[in-house]
Order: sequence, then C-alpha cells, then structure tokens
Amino acid sequence: MQSIMTTILAIESSCDDTSAAVLRDDRLLSNVIASQKVHEQYGGVVPELASRAHQQNIIPVVDAAIRQAGISKEEIDAVGFTRGPGLLGSLLVGVSFAKSFATALGKPLIEVNHLQAHVLSHFIDRGDPKPQFPFICLLVSGGHTQILLLRDYFDIECLGTTIDDAAGEAIDKAAKIMDLGYPGGPVIDRLAKEGNPDAYKFATPHIEGYNYSFSGIKTSFLYFLRDRLKEEPNFIEEHKADLCASIQKTIVSFLLKKVERAAIDHKVRQVAIAGGVSANSFLRSELQRICDKHHWRAFIPPFQFCTDNAAMVGIAAYFKYLKGDFADISLPPYTR
Repeated sequence: MQSIMTTILAIESSCDDTSAAVLRDDRLLSNVIASQKVHEQYGGVVPELASRAHQQNIIPVVDAAIRQAGISKEEIDAVGFTRGPGLLGSLLVGVSFAKSFATALGKPLIEVNHLQAHVLSHFIDRGDPKPQFPFICLLVSGGHTQILLLRDYFDIECLGTTIDDAAGEAIDKAAKIMDLGYPGGPVIDRLAKEGNPDAYKFATPHIEGYNYSFSGIKTSFLYFLRDRLKEEPNFIEEHKADLCASIQKTIVSFLLKKVERAAIDHKVRQVAIAGGVSANSFLRSELQRICDKHHWRAFIPPFQFCTDNAAMVGIAAYFKYLKGDFADISLPPYTR
C-alpha cells in the first residue's frame, strides 16, 4: 500500500484509559494515555466514574498528543476513533469528541473496532519486521479471548473464542481471591517469577475445537483454596508465589495449546499475541518457546501497545483511510 503522507489523529476511550495519538502514515508521532486510578479502591472499573473521567481527560489528552507530535490541527487528514466494543458511557465521550473535532476541521471520520486495533498494532512502524499474511493472532485481554486467522488487514476469521469468561478475567479473579488488589494481572506476573509453576495443578476443561472456557479454572482454583484454608488458615500468604506461578501456568498453557494446534492445522508459520494479557511475561516467553520449537516466527508487541492505547486505533484508521473507508457522522458506538 502506498500513500502520500497521511496524518491521522486517533482517539481511544473504550474502558478506563483516555488516549490520543498522532500517526503520519504508519509511523507514530505521539501516543498520550491518561489512566484512571479511581477504580482501584472498587476492585474493578466503575462505568459511571470512567465516563466522568473521560470527560475531564479528553481535551487535555488530545491537546498533548497534537503538541507532542509537533503538528497543527490543520495538518490532520482524518480522525479515527474507537466505536466499540467497550463501555457505552466511555465510548460516547470519545465518539462524540471525534465527531465534533472532525466536523469543526472538515475532515473525514474513521470508525475502528477495538479488537481489530489491538491486532493491527503489530503494523505500527518501529523499524522491525512486521507479520506477513496469513498469520495467527491470539487476542487476549480482560474482556476478550480469541484465536484469529488474518489473511489481510481486515480479512480476519475468528477460529475460536471463549464461551464464558476471558483469560484476563480469570487471572484478575484469582488475584482477587488471594486479595492481591486490582488490577491483579501484573501482581500475579511479578509474584509468579518467585514461585514454582508446577507446585499445584488446576483442572482445565475439554472444549471442542479452538474455543475456550475459563469459568471452570476459576472454580477449581477457588475450591482448592477453600479446602486448603480449612487446614491452614495462612495457606495463601505462605504459598502466594507458588499459587501465582501455578495458576498462571495453567491459564497460559491452556491458551497456547490451542494456538499451537490452530497454527499447525492452518499451516501458518507466524504467530502473534495482542491485548492486555499479552504483557504477561510467562505468556510472552512460552509463545517464543513454542515458536522456536516449530521454527515459526513469534510477534510479541511492545508493552506500550499491549494495553488500551490510541496508537493501535490510529494504525487501523490509517489502513481504512487508504481504502477510503470513512464513517458517517450518525454512527453510534456499540458495546459488543
């Protein structure tokens, strides 16, 4: 694909991070993120508080992104925005701002699917190799777990998905059971490095095809701790690192077993990961190990592109811009 220096302003507000980025073609000029700490005391994202924080953050974040990119707003060729899926109140803030900003400048709008954006973040120009089509991508986050086959930027087939909870949700639930705080994923990752991943075994379900189920793993972990705590009231505190390492290995092994099978079945030699849980160090190292075993190429995103950010929205919007795929101003956000 060829273009003549296209400048995209991108806006992401699907959950609790307000983010704006500026891309010139596939090169990132700025990526500003305002995170919301208010949710930590509640152990999860409170939608009403999230939307209020987005309203406070959106203008300063967009202003900072434009200034850091070293451009004027008149140089922007199009405005990309996350249309969904996500929290409705949060999305409304970003969608409404994008529509107003684009209208004021007389620039086209580009709507972006949040999940596609995570996957396409691999194509932001960082000077290193990018995936070649076709490739398999494991999209794994707090709200989504999918095995995707990409034949093109927007020719994406979902081979498998979770039939109940997402992998990130299972990790956060395990952290909550052990009272590790929110978000629990990074804490489990850190503590697991000090523990034995084979200390305890937890049941994984037998699900047909490439689909997943994580509710059974959560239940297995809960019942295991309930029984141990009856015998040893301080069991969690005394075995925290081993528990973290063991539940992490259970979930990651379950994830990658199906990814490996999907890549073999579809004769694909390149495998990527994307989404918030792709920041997990054990998942990253295990994917690399499996790819090395098969002589496949692994694509692991930089940490800054794992969690929600506008840079990924910008690269998806850029490829849509090249196709002339613009959005009508009447389009509403969608939650699923």
